[in-house]
Amino acid sequence: MNPDFLVIGAGVAGLRAAIELAEAGTVLVVAKDSLQESSSEYAQGGIAVALSDDDEVELHEQDTIYAGDGLCDRTAVRVLVEEGPAAIQQLIDWGAEFDRHDGGLSFTREAAHSRRRILHAHGDSTGREIARALYRKASAMPNITLRSYAATTDLLLDGEVTGAALYDAASRGTVTVTARAVLLATGGLGRVFLNTTNPDVATGDGVAMAYRAGAEISDIEFVQFHPTALHLERAPRFLLSEALRGEGGVLRNAAGERFMERYHSLREMAPRDVVARSIVTEMSRTGAPHVFLDMAHSDAAFLHERFPRIYETCLRYGVDLATQAVPVRPAAHYAMGGVRTGLDGQTSLPRLFAAGEVACTGVHGANRLASNSLLEGVVFGARAGRAMREALPLSRPGGGRAEELDVPVGQMDEIRQLAWERCGIVRCGDGLRDAITRIEQGEHSRGFQPGRAEARNVTQVALLIARCALARQESRGAHFRTDFPAKRAEFEKHSLISRVGGARFV
Repeated sequence: MNPDFLVIGAGVAGLRAAIELAEAGTVLVVAKDSLQESSSEYAQGGIAVALSDDDEVELHEQDTIYAGDGLCDRTAVRVLVEEGPAAIQQLIDWGAEFDRHDGGLSFTREAAHSRRRILHAHGDSTGREIARALYRKASAMPNITLRSYAATTDLLLDGEVTGAALYDAASRGTVTVTARAVLLATGGLGRVFLNTTNPDVATGDGVAMAYRAGAEISDIEFVQFHPTALHLERAPRFLLSEALRGEGGVLRNAAGERFMERYHSLREMAPRDVVARSIVTEMSRTGAPHVFLDMAHSDAAFLHERFPRIYETCLRYGVDLATQAVPVRPAAHYAMGGVRTGLDGQTSLPRLFAAGEVACTGVHGANRLASNSLLEGVVFGARAGRAMREALPLSRPGGGRAEELDVPVGQMDEIRQLAWERCGIVRCGDGLRDAITRIEQGEHSRGFQPGRAEARNVTQVALLIARCALARQESRGAHFRTDFPAKRAEFEKHSLISRVGGARFV
């Protein structure tokens, strides 16, 4: 099938764009795993929107810009917060069931928000509910075809992006798909790091493919580490939502002391980057492998109703959230940077668009405000769909081919360990240079090799993060360097890196 539009990724951004595109032609949505396996499915805390009686769009805007630490694109932020309320109402109209109280929508609060503006669904399954509503809407549209277990390996080029090469798991073969326009909605890159809350599919594929094709990548050094991931020997690094702290959860060290007041006046409600670094500092000070999130003051029935997935997951691994403090430590969670786009998803390559976590609109700046990610996927997914539908010629492109580049491919576990140690929460110039050298001196290959595609992408993205983090000689937002611990005015700019040159700032 050669559709009019190819959407790579079946999370919130991809599905929302596909719905917008269906009026203008045939749409193929591909996912490298099942259609339900995306970062959207794991988004627990909620979706931020200025809809409550005591909230205003301007306040949401101010909170987002403050969290972004000087690097938010103010126009993009304005688009996000202004178009958010209508986007949420549309989701409700399409069947999304957000939690309610006394007949109205129920709002909670998360770190760095000045109001209770976080909508949630089924307590802690907000992303799953939004994805469910969008999937139901998209699957009912005859122009949309949804295809699982079809991993995109490279973009096709012929002076412009003409489609993509897919590896079909069923046939164990590569097929090419051409389209009038291609949307990258591949999600995040958390699996580049050893410890992450992200699903296995989040290996930075979209960023790596776009870079190989020649697209500009922006702000890729800004990776958000969620402060509270479950840290137990046998358990995955399961996300313990920001909303737990919003509902009164406190952080304690190995001695049982509440420690956040030593690091920030907002204590547990400080911005995520501050909380994550504070935990790492406290772990180093006490020699402990983790700290503890204490919800024991809360009623068990409330916790089970408000956080059913979290409660049951902790219980499965032997921790009762209502009576025991949960061991936690930071883990890679979200990429603020990605493929550079305009407000309508256009990348630097003709016919290639991007939306959601893979894209960098500048809306998050140096540090994303909690629960703005799902809103970004909905708002900018719709905008990208409209732009693809309205701005492109009706003519179909030719075949095109994948760019044959000599790119590094490391052993996945080794690269992830290296990224965690050298490109993680706390960085320094020597460590970043060591990472770059070790990655560049590793094995190289040309083109797609079955079984090694994800390792190639992880290696490529780790190298991009290290290069841009080394070039940014300051600390800002989620990027912290011990050799440059302060913000510097000359770096209040966005990093930009592409195949044709090293990192620069614009």
